[in-house]
Amino acid sequence: MQGPIFVTIAYILVYYALQSRGLRVKSRLKREYKARGEKFDRYFHQDRQLLAADRKVLNMAEHMPPFLALLWLNASFVGPLSATIAGSVYVAARILYPFMMGDTLGTYVPRRILLATVPGYVVLGYLAISLFVVTLRKTLAGT
Repeated sequence: MQGPIFVTIAYILVYYALQSRGLRVKSRLKREYKARGEKFDRYFHQDRQLLAADRKVLNMAEHMPPFLALLWLNASFVGPLSATIAGSVYVAARILYPFMMGDTLGTYVPRRILLATVPGYVVLGYLAISLFVVTLRKTLAGT
């Protein structure tokens, strides 16, 4: 199970790297507002860099429960090697996501984001379908 363990750790490291990036953007904005004598309201602010930083973290958080559940169910019931390979592709897509999103978020999301989101959805689909197939086979075989 070393592979799924490494995939899980890598995923969590990417998540916290995005969290720290968001914190750096927020801290910079607070300093800029303070220097101008203005009050920075973190939750009602519409800074495009902060919106992008938040979206990157939220996207990972939204997909974390299904990804980790499917990864570990696959590692346990399908096989750790296939879970490791699929999970590694998923983590790579998560690493790619912030670069495809860009540093700012405006009224539209760039189409290049599909280069990161489509592989992620394909991996989630693969993990779910392979788990379903193995479970169905075992059910039909009576084991």
